[in-house]
Amino acid sequence: MKYKKIKIALCVSMVGLSMLDSSAFRLFAHTNNMAPNAALMQLQDSLMADSTLVQVAFRKVRKKDLMGEVQAIDFAKLLQKNYTTYSLDNLDALISGYNGNIWGSGGHLVLVDGFPRDANNVMPTEIEQISVLKGANAIALYGSRAAKGVIYITTKRGKSGDQRIDIRANAGVNTPISYPKYLGSAEYMTLYNEARRNDGLPNLYSDESIYHHAAGLNPYRYPNVDYYSSDYIKNSYNRYDATAEVSGGSERTQYYTNFGFWSAGSLLNFGEAVDNNTSNRFNMRGNINVQLNSIISLNVDAAASFYTSKGVNADYWGAAATGRPHRFSPLVPIDMIEESDENSWIYVNNSNFLVDGKYLLGGSQLDQTNAFANIYAGGNSRHMNRQFQFNTGLDFDLSSVLEGLTFETAMAIDYQNQYNQSYNNSYAIYQAAWNNYDGRDQISNLTKYGDDRISGVQNIGGSAYRQTLGFTGQLNYSRTYDDQHHVSAILLANAFQIGQSQQYHKQSNANLGLHLGYNYANKYYIDFSAALPHSAKLPPAKRKAVSPTLSMAWRLSEEDFMKDNSIFNNLRLMASAGVVNTDLDIQDYYLYQGYYTFNNAAWYSWRDGQLVHTFDRFRGENMDMRYPQRREISFGIEAGMYNNLVTFNASYFYNQMHGMLVQPSTLYPMYFMSYWPNYSDMPFVNFNVDERQGVDFGVNVNKSYTNSFFSLGMTGLYYDTKALKRDELYENAYQNRTNKPLDAIWGLQSQGFYSDQADVDNAALSTFGEIKPGDIKYIDQNGDGTIDTRDEVYLGRGGWAGAPFSLGFNLTAKWKNLTFFAVATGRYGAYAMKNSSYFWMDGEDKYSILARDRWTEETKETATYPRLTTAISDNNFRSSDFWMYKTNRFDLSKVQITYDFPKSILGNGIVRELGAYVNGFNLMTFAKEKETMQLTVGGAPQTRFFNFGVKALF
Repeated sequence: MKYKKIKIALCVSMVGLSMLDSSAFRLFAHTNNMAPNAALMQLQDSLMADSTLVQVAFRKVRKKDLMGEVQAIDFAKLLQKNYTTYSLDNLDALISGYNGNIWGSGGHLVLVDGFPRDANNVMPTEIEQISVLKGANAIALYGSRAAKGVIYITTKRGKSGDQRIDIRANAGVNTPISYPKYLGSAEYMTLYNEARRNDGLPNLYSDESIYHHAAGLNPYRYPNVDYYSSDYIKNSYNRYDATAEVSGGSERTQYYTNFGFWSAGSLLNFGEAVDNNTSNRFNMRGNINVQLNSIISLNVDAAASFYTSKGVNADYWGAAATGRPHRFSPLVPIDMIEESDENSWIYVNNSNFLVDGKYLLGGSQLDQTNAFANIYAGGNSRHMNRQFQFNTGLDFDLSSVLEGLTFETAMAIDYQNQYNQSYNNSYAIYQAAWNNYDGRDQISNLTKYGDDRISGVQNIGGSAYRQTLGFTGQLNYSRTYDDQHHVSAILLANAFQIGQSQQYHKQSNANLGLHLGYNYANKYYIDFSAALPHSAKLPPAKRKAVSPTLSMAWRLSEEDFMKDNSIFNNLRLMASAGVVNTDLDIQDYYLYQGYYTFNNAAWYSWRDGQLVHTFDRFRGENMDMRYPQRREISFGIEAGMYNNLVTFNASYFYNQMHGMLVQPSTLYPMYFMSYWPNYSDMPFVNFNVDERQGVDFGVNVNKSYTNSFFSLGMTGLYYDTKALKRDELYENAYQNRTNKPLDAIWGLQSQGFYSDQADVDNAALSTFGEIKPGDIKYIDQNGDGTIDTRDEVYLGRGGWAGAPFSLGFNLTAKWKNLTFFAVATGRYGAYAMKNSSYFWMDGEDKYSILARDRWTEETKETATYPRLTTAISDNNFRSSDFWMYKTNRFDLSKVQITYDFPKSILGNGIVRELGAYVNGFNLMTFAKEKETMQLTVGGAPQTRFFNFGVKALF
């Protein structure tokens, strides 16, 4: 049996997949107990997967020969079963080691066709492949700005052959998952009275007033405004998109073009928001390859996107989080104005903003501008964003000089500008004075605040621009000797510069690079990559440094002792190490220089007589400042088992960000700094060290049957971080940041509520304002009898760079022409704080339903929320474990069902392929704190998205 399998593999490698005879496939099928068609599919997929070219740093390599911890997905193929609206959507469920960041390091570099660009400006239909470069060896050639990983997006290109036209159209609906829940007017007023009594103050609202607000008989006089009601919010809003792709060409010239459009609505459903709350985007891309002659080939790529967002001159969602329900009625009904109230009728007859011919704009002396009036009458705005991208390259085949020698050069010019257009109107609001005749409420008088003015003048503001210039030149050598020795080399110069409005210094990356690679018989691999970056953030003598990296691999499955095994058809071990110099974490320029500032009134003067002009010193000089370094080692394994029925990969990584900049007060005597006069001689030095280590893995099971296919993939990442070295000097060791996670949450430890005044008197003295029964009680960690910031301790990991442990699952099940695809993700091990205005309520804040669980004398045994107060509750509302919660969650992120119409139905007409699909996004979440994590306060709600689409090939 082993001999037969080897024979087939040799046959494939010698004559190619298209030349295999039927007897070979029958032999393969019989050997693996499979139907011939299924055997053909599995063998094709296996061979194509091995030979697929993957984009890595400045070159493409076969997938089976990847080095330096790189993974990639065929995005164009994935899109056939996985419609998505964002280029990096669900990438964590498809590629191991990525959970929104790469190996737990925030700030990775996104490259599109080799140059830094926005991932959200590339539409999914434009993408051919996405590569994630994780290890130091993989990213070294990109220099300083790539030190935290690289995501490389490769756009589609044309292929020689008949012209093909791909059309895709989608129509979907977004539905809100949840809204914040706030108290109505009567309940709010009742609890606000209680808060005043807790503060020793009398009630503000009478029982009669509360009753009328509760009864709801006249919501204009006794308003109970629900910002999330159907009066103002729709149940859903639509999203549409359409894309046309045209590609083809000859052996000499190939072209690819993409035209796309999408439009999305809004949940707001009143006033000017009805017609002015939409977003539209039109995009174009054209990629052309031309073989100018036998030596020179040319590519020219251009892309443009035009984004327009129409809106209203109001932050409605922000107002929804703060506007108390009883304050005012958004509208004043004119049919309730007394006929004898001539002054009020004059207001009505002269108003420019009579809503539906029935209402004046409502408000109060304290609410002369408000979100409702702004949306009805404040005007509208339009945000414009334009992006233009152009890159071109020349490739020279220098094989006439030396076989295997080529030269490539590429240049990019990108420009983005954005600005706002708005029409801003002034308006009057009206506060009604009410009376009641014979049980009927009427408006006896209106008080007017402001005036109606429709300017008709267009205002332009918020202008910003960004320009990117990029250049790459590289000399390549790639050659195989005696069919065994594969040699590759690259010598390159790479640079890009990004200039933005209101930033004096441009963001720059410039480096030289060297790659040397050797592969013996696809069995033994060694790869050396190094860069020489340049940074203007460092002193002149320290602006260059060498970043060397080395990666090695051994394919055990090609060894003689593995030839007869019945399990592994591929098994490779990898190891990598390197140092990458980076200025990513250097926050500003000239930090190496001493810094003085001018001051009109200070302690010392540079002249005799009256002290008029002085200078303060803020830091010392350090001309030995150097690059922080990413120092890393990693080990990896990849395997294919049972003819790639099961494939898996795993990596262990350990890295340090070494020598990060701080002004270290612990290294210098105290007289190096004083607070008055303002003086510091402390320089920035390379001191802090961050540590990250972890494992990532990916497992795939693929099985083909006669008319069906099944695939299950799982990805995972677990990582740990540590502040290995810190400049710190805390009085108590438990507050040291050293050896704690980088995303540590620090705060107080609570021990319930103060039960009574005696408990307050006998407890440690709090320095956070006045304390009363019902406030949160904290542990005095250092036993000094005082509760202050010195009692803050480590509480848990915050997960700002992603949860410590993440999982991703993707499932594909295909039966004949029907395909089922699903994605799920899990996040575990991180914590977060409930610290928005929805949870922290004091003073004049709006009350959420959490206030129902407040502490009172009657509920002291069951209360889960502190006492209410109209003062500032500095004691209760601060970082502590009382407000902390686990963010563990499992999400069913996406499900899609696709049907591809068989060729027998389409016939030989103009439509060569036709498919339809339905899908849903953000479908289900399983978590203890699901309501908290799905809650958005002060912004538009999270939504589920349901979509129907069609795709066709002409």
